[in-house]
Amino acid sequence: MSTITFAPHVSYSRPTVRLTRRGRLVVFGFGVLLAFAMGVWFAAGSTATQDAGVEQVEIVTVAPGETLWDVASDAVANTGEGNVGDMVARIQDMNSLDSSMVMAGQKLRVPTE
Repeated sequence: MSTITFAPHVSYSRPTVRLTRRGRLVVFGFGVLLAFAMGVWFAAGSTATQDAGVEQVEIVTVAPGETLWDVASDAVANTGEGNVGDMVARIQDMNSLDSSMVMAGQKLRVPTE
């Protein structure tokens, strides 16, 4: 007696997908839209507050004959911190002053903390 066995031939071939030019454009646009949506979603969780990082200032009017050093020494005396040279630099930076020259009647922002 003879035996016959049938072994089915199984082929595991993937069907190929070909995108046209329009299809590639649609897939690219979808990817950009998805990236934009994720960026908006992640950015929605961040909020700015007024609590941290805000420097308290006082507006001071320069009196006749008063120098920036005088204004800074008064600010150091009121706050009790730092030295006058550092305060002069902070006042110059806060008011965007190019030099230490100030005019009578000029209004300056001076840190109060």
